[in-house]
Amino acid sequence: MSTDINALKRTSLYNKHIGLGAKMVPFAGYDMPVQYDGLAIEHHAVRNSVGIFDVSHMGEFGVKGKDAQALVAWICSNDIGKMVNLQAQYNCMPNDQGGIIDDLIVYRWNAEDFTLVVNASNIAKDWDWIMQQKEVKDFDCELIDQSDDISLLAVQGPKATELLQKLTDVDLSSIKFYHFAAGALGGSSDVVISNTGYTGSGGFELYVFNKDAEMIWDAVMEAGKEYDIKPCGLGARDTLRLEKGYCLYGNDIDDTTSPIEAGLGWITKFTEPFNNQAYHQNLKNDGVSRKLVGFEMIERGIPRQHYLLVNAAGETIGEVTSGTQSPSLNKAIGMGYVKPEYAAAGCHIYVQIRKNTLKAVVTKLPFL
Repeated sequence: MSTDINALKRTSLYNKHIGLGAKMVPFAGYDMPVQYDGLAIEHHAVRNSVGIFDVSHMGEFGVKGKDAQALVAWICSNDIGKMVNLQAQYNCMPNDQGGIIDDLIVYRWNAEDFTLVVNASNIAKDWDWIMQQKEVKDFDCELIDQSDDISLLAVQGPKATELLQKLTDVDLSSIKFYHFAAGALGGSSDVVISNTGYTGSGGFELYVFNKDAEMIWDAVMEAGKEYDIKPCGLGARDTLRLEKGYCLYGNDIDDTTSPIEAGLGWITKFTEPFNNQAYHQNLKNDGVSRKLVGFEMIERGIPRQHYLLVNAAGETIGEVTSGTQSPSLNKAIGMGYVKPEYAAAGCHIYVQIRKNTLKAVVTKLPFL
């Protein structure tokens, strides 16, 4: 099925991408930059210095009111009750069938005010699910869809803090990992500055109103010249996250995968009730029938989503969920679900790439 380019949404930074010569592709209903100067160049910029991403396609929901914390705690698998004001928390929303509706970041302003940042492809699905849970459980709070009003810039890399500090009076060194602050930055008086990101190289994510997005993009690019900042697309975002073993919704986790199977037990806490809790508790106690693992190719070939994983006898043991040529490691890497007996680091597995069966080795995550 072809994508109608005219039906795609555009972020507030679309003209910036076109002006920079970005290669644009359809992604989650948006026309998004996949690369500018080249995937490897952008990838190495983030690992070694700094890069900037437009991730404004992500969704943002406000949850406000007396039962805001109770609703968020019910729909999320992590321990919301342990959060303090101005803290962010990585999370997932379990469905009724044992899978994951979405992975998300929860931001706590206070006990009656949260922001949920969800994946672009799941905005409508997530909204409907949360509204349903609110009504069924009769939580006294309000949901506000802010997705079309907010732009999101990810400034990532070891030089990101130094760069951004030139643009704000907020002491960025005082914002702990997975915490955030609100203040002035890059000419805007109203920016949420979040010590988060999905690259594993450090940096901040900036939530800004659409009207300020181009101004802040320009300010960051100008201040970043001395660090040889690079605009980065979805291609580098994928290789960066995969090197760190971070799951991508729709690939490594989805409506059919439990967080326990996906190695996300660390965000699946059983200290307070959440939706379908007993199912995941039983999986944790009794064991799973498949596990998400990382692997490196020994023989030459790049694993891709849905390629079969087999054992030495040629028997199917699982499936690739993500794969790429790692720019940092200069080798092909992947993730996939396998039967538990093949999940130990050092275990040899095989990837069926077209007519070839190529050897790989299970590796502890992260790769880098």
